[in-house]
Amino acid sequence: MPVPIRRLFVALTLSCALLAGSTACGKGEATTQGTGPVVVAADTPSPTTSAERQKFAKARFVANAGLAAGATYQWIVKPWKEGKFKKGAKGRKLSLIKAGLAGTFAYNRLKAAKKNAEGDPLLSKALAPIGAGIDSLKGLPDKLRSGDSTDAVVGTYGDVINEVKDAGKSAGAEVKDQVPSASQLGG
Repeated sequence: MPVPIRRLFVALTLSCALLAGSTACGKGEATTQGTGPVVVAADTPSPTTSAERQKFAKARFVANAGLAAGATYQWIVKPWKEGKFKKGAKGRKLSLIKAGLAGTFAYNRLKAAKKNAEGDPLLSKALAPIGAGIDSLKGLPDKLRSGDSTDAVVGTYGDVINEVKDAGKSAGAEVKDQVPSASQLGG
């Protein structure tokens, strides 16, 4: 039974890729010849300086706080302003579910932003008084999903987000809203 050319081409391509990959694996390693033990000289990463850690801490803080702010505005504040959380509103149930997911996402990102801020002395001082406000958001997503006291919940989210933005701005890390994708929100 003859083998089609396409299969031969695929098999040859895969064989070449595997051969090239296996020869590339030894790159950057030094070994001894003979029957003795194998000695591998691995490249060690250089430690980052405290200035680099602080810079990255600010960047991560801005990214996490921006995602929290964007999710809060897009799926909590905006639908609330449009009246989608009121009883009898069209699409209320779906809006409340999205708001609950966004609330959980925002809480998670704000906790991450708070942790990132600990890497920068100025940010950590600015965010210290806000820690209790961030922790107070923990139970609010369930209230949003159930539709209980949405006005108070939305107000709490808005207040905490504004406090985080103000603290970041005072520490030289201005936070701008970044709306997360639906997959980020659900994942």
